Amino acid sequence: MSNNNKKPLSRALKLFYGVGDCGFTLMSNVESYFFNFFLTNLASFDLGVVTAITTISSTVDACLSWIYGAILNSIKPKKWGRYRSWLVLLPWIVPFLYAFQFIKIGNGIVSAVIVTVAAISSHVVWNFPYVANVSMISVAGATPDDRAQLSSTRAAWANFSKIIFSYVGVPLASVFAGIVGETNQYGAVAFVLAWVMVVLYFAHFKMFDGYEEVSAEDVKETKKDTTKTSGMDLVRALLQNPPLIALMIADLSKWAFNFIVSGIAMYYFTYVAKDAGLLTTYILISNIFCVVGSYLAKSVAKKFSTRTGTIGTFVLMAAVMIAANFLYTNVWLVVFLMSLAQLGYGIAYACTPALYSDTIIYSEWKTGKNATGWISGLQNVPLKVGVMMRGIIISACLAIANFSSAIDPSQATVELQKGICLGFMVIPACALLLSAVILIFGFKITKEKVEQYRAEIDARRA
Repeated sequence: MSNNNKKPLSRALKLFYGVGDCGFTLMSNVESYFFNFFLTNLASFDLGVVTAITTISSTVDACLSWIYGAILNSIKPKKWGRYRSWLVLLPWIVPFLYAFQFIKIGNGIVSAVIVTVAAISSHVVWNFPYVANVSMISVAGATPDDRAQLSSTRAAWANFSKIIFSYVGVPLASVFAGIVGETNQYGAVAFVLAWVMVVLYFAHFKMFDGYEEVSAEDVKETKKDTTKTSGMDLVRALLQNPPLIALMIADLSKWAFNFIVSGIAMYYFTYVAKDAGLLTTYILISNIFCVVGSYLAKSVAKKFSTRTGTIGTFVLMAAVMIAANFLYTNVWLVVFLMSLAQLGYGIAYACTPALYSDTIIYSEWKTGKNATGWISGLQNVPLKVGVMMRGIIISACLAIANFSSAIDPSQATVELQKGICLGFMVIPACALLLSAVILIFGFKITKEKVEQYRAEIDARRA
C-alpha cells in the first residue's frame, strides 16, 4: 500500500491509540518504582546480590534488545500482519513470568536465580508486542502529522498510567500484603497489572484492523515477500543511517532519567524527606505534569519541529534537576522541580518515536528497503540500556553513600542523602545535557527533508 493510499487514521486511533501503552507502563511501573526496594528491603538481599541481579538481568535484556525488530522484519508475516499479529500472540504469557520477578522463594542463591530468570524471560516475551506496537506508528501513519499524532496520543496514555499507578500501586500492594505476605506483595501486583496490559494490547489489535493487510499467499509464502529483509539489509539500515545512531545514543538519557529517577525516588522520600508516604503524592503530581507534557508535545513539534523541541526539552530538564539538587532538603520544592522535569520527559517521550519514524523514511530512501520493524525495534536498545544503568547507578550511589537497609531513616546522614540525590538529580541531568549536544550535531533530518524522502520513495514505487 503506497503512502498516498493509506487508510486515514480512525477516530479511535486518534483518541485511544496508547491505551495499550497505558497498560504496559502500568505493569512496568511495578518494576520501575519497587524492584530495587523489593530486593533490598523486602527480599533482604545484600547489596552485592542486588547489584548482581539487576546487572545480569538488565545486561542480558539490553544485549537481546536489538533482535526483536530484526526477527519481526525477517520472518514471514503471521495471520493478522507482520506487526499487528504480535499484539495478541504473546502478551498473555507475561503475567505468569513477571510475577516471579517479585517473589522470594526460599533463601540464598536459588531465590536470586529465580528472580533473575523471571526478569529476563518476562522481558523477552513482552518485547515482541512492544516493538510491534511501536512499529504500527509507521505502518498506519501516512504523514509526519499522522505519526506525530499517534506518538503524542501514545505518550499521553502511557504517562497517564503513572497517575493511575499513584492511586492503585501502593494501595494494591497493601491489600496483597495481607493476602500473600509483605515480602511477595509486589508479585501479586505485577500479576494483576500485567493482565491489564494484555487486555489493552488487544484493544490496539482491534484498532489497527485494516491498516496492515496480509494475503493468504503472504502467510503461506507462496509468492516472494518484498517486505522481508535480509541480514545485510538490516546492517545497511543501521550503518548507513547516521541520524539513527545519533538518536539512539541521545535517547539513552531519556530512558536513564525515567528509570533511575523512578527507581531511586523511594529512597529519596524514605531517607531524605523522611516520609515514605510522600512517594504516592510525588508519583501523582509528577505524572500529571508528565501527561501535560505529552499533550503539549504535538504543539511543541509543530512550532519548533520535533528535533528542536526535543533538544530544548533536554536542556530545560537538566536545568531544573540541577536546581533541585542544590535545594534537596526543601522537599516540596524538589517535588515541584522534579515534576517540571517530568513534564519535559512527557514531551521527549512523545517526540522521540516520531524522530525514529523519520529515520525509517530516511533509511528506505537511502537503501531502498523498508526496515520499519528493525528500526522500531532498535528503540528498545537505549530503553534496555537505561534499565541496565538504573541498577548499576542506583547501586553505585547507595554504595558511595554507605547505604544499609538497617539504617533508621530518621538517622540518615548527610552523606547518604547526598548520595541518593546524586542518582535522583545530578547524574540524569548530566546525561540529558550530553544528549542535547549529540542531537544538535548528529541528527540533521528536518521535516522538509522527510517530505522530500517520502515523495521520492512513492515515486519509485509508482
